Amino acid sequence: MTTPQVRDSADSTSGDAPIAEYLRQNPDFFVRHDTLLASLKLPHARSGATVSLVERQVEVLREKSQSLESKLTELVAVARANEQLVDKIHGFTRRLLGAASRQEAIARIEQSLREDFEVFSSVLVLFGGGVMGIAADRFVSCVESKDPGLAGFESLFSSGKPRCGQVRDSQRDFLFGADSAGISSVALVPLGGKEPFGLLALGSPDRDRFNPGMSTEFLARLGELVGDALSRG
Repeated sequence: MTTPQVRDSADSTSGDAPIAEYLRQNPDFFVRHDTLLASLKLPHARSGATVSLVERQVEVLREKSQSLESKLTELVAVARANEQLVDKIHGFTRRLLGAASRQEAIARIEQSLREDFEVFSSVLVLFGGGVMGIAADRFVSCVESKDPGLAGFESLFSSGKPRCGQVRDSQRDFLFGADSAGISSVALVPLGGKEPFGLLALGSPDRDRFNPGMSTEFLARLGELVGDALSRG
């Protein structure tokens, strides 16, 4: 494009501004000039064929409608998923309220994780579990608070917030032992707040089941319920 052509193009573009502003301030312009409206032609967004301004406007509105419908569908799906989680948390709470002892509460926690949340690989790591009168088993791991294996979780305990995603091999082995090879994603839930006394780890063979982008709000509530149940005498 030559220099004069560039100048003409720029002048043409800048000259559109007053026209566009006038049309914005006079939205009834085409109502008063309907014959002009009918004669205006625009290229179709996809096919390239020439269509009237009205047809193009209908197309734009249809696309906006489809976009809004898609967003609404997504919001409804999220709302339903959250509603299901709320129901599961409610059921989990009722299970814990019926526990007569810490040991029974632990049994109910493991059962609810399997039956209600479909988490089939989980472990409850407790610091000094023997002091709490809790025996180690397939679900419960009792370790000393100074256990070297806990060093990799210091930042988790410092934050006091659940974390999801992949973990280092050493962390996965510490948590899941012989079953660690089948774990691709993990949710880590610290227990005890500022004075942590344990860790609830949920594992899944699905790499996306517990991903870093997911909300941890419900995991935090789950951790609070577990912590409260184990803190009771």
